[in-house]
Amino acid sequence: MRKICFIFIVFSFFVFSGCNEEKVQSANPFELWNECESISALKNYVATVTDEKSGNFIPVEDRIAVFDMDGTLCGELFPEYIEYLLLEYRCLDDPSYKDTASDELKEVANLIRESGKNYKTPDVDHFDLVHGKAQAKAFEGLTPDEFITYVKAFLERKARGFEGLTYANSIYKPMIEVVTYLQNNGFTTYIVSGSDRMLCRALACETLNIPENQVIGMDVTLVASNQGEKNSLDYQFNAGGSDRLVRSGELWLKNLKMNKVFNIAQEIGKQPVLSFGNSSGDVSMHEYTVTNNKYKAMAFMLIADDTERDHADMTETNKRKAQWEEKGYTIISMKNDFKTIYGDGVVKTDN
Repeated sequence: MRKICFIFIVFSFFVFSGCNEEKVQSANPFELWNECESISALKNYVATVTDEKSGNFIPVEDRIAVFDMDGTLCGELFPEYIEYLLLEYRCLDDPSYKDTASDELKEVANLIRESGKNYKTPDVDHFDLVHGKAQAKAFEGLTPDEFITYVKAFLERKARGFEGLTYANSIYKPMIEVVTYLQNNGFTTYIVSGSDRMLCRALACETLNIPENQVIGMDVTLVASNQGEKNSLDYQFNAGGSDRLVRSGELWLKNLKMNKVFNIAQEIGKQPVLSFGNSSGDVSMHEYTVTNNKYKAMAFMLIADDTERDHADMTETNKRKAQWEEKGYTIISMKNDFKTIYGDGVVKTDN
C-alpha cells in the first residue's frame, strides 16, 4: 500500500510540474503590447537567431542588444530629459546647494526651466554639451555613491506633466517586457545613453535587471579627493589613507552619436545585433549595429506619437518617422503598439 501511494505521489509531481512548466512557456511575454508589426518582427527575429538549426543562429555570447534610455526606455518630455530637470532642481531649488551655485550654473538651469514650460529643450547650439559641462560642476566632489543616492531621492519627486507618476517609475512598462524577453532568450542587454551613466544606473538597473557594468552613458572625470590640480598620472590614490573617489568638475565624454559607437566598441568589444533608440542621437548606434554585421541584425526606433497619454511634438514625430522608415528601421508606435505607457492610474496633465 505504501509503495502504491509513493508511486502515485511521484507520478502526480511530474504531471503537475509538466503542466506548470508548459504554462510558463506558453505565457504571453508581451501582455502590455497590442498586436503590431514591431513585436511580430522582434519575435520572428528572436525565433530564428536562437534556433540552432537556422542559418541565422547567433551564439549566446554574441547576442548583444543595446538600448538608448531617454525616449526609448523612459519618458523624456515631462517636460524635458530627467538629467536636465535634475540640474534645474540642483541649482535653483535644492536648499543645500542653490545659494552656492554659480551664476553660470543658474543661467543654464534657468534655460531648462523656461524651455520646459513649452515642453521643449533649450534652443541653444549643442546644449547637450552645455548641460554636460554644467552638471559636472554642479555635482563636483560627490562620491559615485553619494551622487546615486542624491539622484534616487530626486527620482521620487512627482513627474511634472502627469498625475500618479514619479520620475522613479517613468520606465515605459511595455519596454520592460522587451528587455525581459531578450534576457530570457540569452541576450545580454546594455543601456547606451546620452545621460549621465550614474543617473542611468540609479533609474534603470533595478527595474530592468541590468547590472551596473552594462550601463554606458555620459561620463565626468573621476579623481581622488586629495588630488588637487595634479594630473592623474602624477598622483597615487590613497595619499595618507584619506582619499575618496569623487566626481570632478570636468565632463569627460557626452555619449551621443559617434561617441555611442566608440563606447560600445571600447566597453562591450562586440558589435551588437539589436539596437533600440528614438532620436538622431541613436542613428550612429543603429548603423553600427546593422552595417557589415556577420549576424542578422535589426534596429528599432520608438516614436512618441501618443498625445493623449504622453507629451509629444507631432511635427517632430512625423518627420522622424519618415526618416526612420527610409533608413529601414522597424518603427515602434507608442500610440498604436503600447496598451499602456506608465501603467494604470497615470494621467497626462498640462502642468
